[in-house]
Amino acid sequence: MSILPRIIKPAIIGALVLTSLPGWAEPKLDLTSVINAAIENDPWLRQSARTQDALMEESYADGALPDPRVTIGAANLPTDTFDTGQEAMTQATIGVSQRIPRGNSRQLANEKKVRMAGVQPFRRENRREQVMERVTHLWLELWRSQESIRLIENKRSLFEQLADVAEAGYTSASMGARQQDIIRASLELTRLEDRLAALSTQLASNRESLGEWIGVEAAQLPVTGQIPTQLSTELPDEWRETNIDGLIRHPSIRATDQLIDAQTIDVDLARQAYKPEWSVFAQYGYRDRAPNGQDRADLFTVGIGFDLPIFTGNRQDRTLRASTLRLEAARSERILQMRELQARARAAFARIERLDDRIRLYRQALLPQMEEQASAALSAYDNDDGDFAEAVRARIDELNARVELTQLIAERAKNLASFRYLTADSSDTPSFSMTNYQD
Repeated sequence: MSILPRIIKPAIIGALVLTSLPGWAEPKLDLTSVINAAIENDPWLRQSARTQDALMEESYADGALPDPRVTIGAANLPTDTFDTGQEAMTQATIGVSQRIPRGNSRQLANEKKVRMAGVQPFRRENRREQVMERVTHLWLELWRSQESIRLIENKRSLFEQLADVAEAGYTSASMGARQQDIIRASLELTRLEDRLAALSTQLASNRESLGEWIGVEAAQLPVTGQIPTQLSTELPDEWRETNIDGLIRHPSIRATDQLIDAQTIDVDLARQAYKPEWSVFAQYGYRDRAPNGQDRADLFTVGIGFDLPIFTGNRQDRTLRASTLRLEAARSERILQMRELQARARAAFARIERLDDRIRLYRQALLPQMEEQASAALSAYDNDDGDFAEAVRARIDELNARVELTQLIAERAKNLASFRYLTADSSDTPSFSMTNYQD
């Protein structure tokens, strides 16, 4: 046998076990910094804070008395001469009146706006959790694409060497190399180039999406090479029994509770319509002297007024009924919201469990078997007892399995991030009573 195969074949085996050297250190995007930057730069949170301030200002306005009403006029003018001194009843009048809203409507209107303002802190808390979930997903997509590119880049030079070796063996007409080996090596190298191009497209797209949250320039930095520990921890078994009580403190549910409290006040406001609305008024009337020069006494009028809500069938009764129905509809919406959170949390938990099984299978069985298969194929080829294409295919299968494992790890972390959002615990104590809800 020629000496050339003894030189070329060990070179192939040596190339297959080489690993790339680490690159120079450069700034990287860690997940915690990305989340903090996204939350800090989120204009929605500032909008919500301003909305809360506006509602609090409105609560003071709604709790205040209406502005008094001033009237100025002339009463009992004679139409024949319009002489203010002709008739004793003629007066120049100025009056003021004050309307007093029904029952406790002012206090209730004030309380309603306060409750509406109380929705915003929970909405902001929910928004922060949503931003955390969204940005984590984008970061993980970057990590998945980056790690897949790294794995393929580490093997690309290896397949380039394999193509050169196959061509050298074919040219020297030794070691049994065939033209189809050259074509096969070139084909696999082209496939790797195509996969790199597709992954680079995904990477660029994910960077642009992340740039919406942290800025385009910052999003161009590479992410750290390891997934944070909080996204790779095991899930506690008690989450299998996730129920309504376990999700009652979710920020979105707490926001809904506050809205229900506000709609409860709407019912109380509707009841105030059965009470009369009062008003007080006072009027001063100035009278001119009589034609004979005699002084006339000025006049002062004071009184109260109120309406009589006695025909309530088509107004108050129906308004109260409508407010009650809206309240019941809001409570039904809360049930649907709870069920959705519960179903999504359980679905995410189930996906995590299945992904854990697959990741365990890859690490404990599939990858070791593929490595063993690749080593056996290389040994057979080194001993002139194997096929070049089989040796290449074994390494391609191993590479595909490593890329697939990277995708599984990223998908598992994404589902855990979603699960953490769905089971988020609000920092505030619920004011919505399940007893009242049952009633």
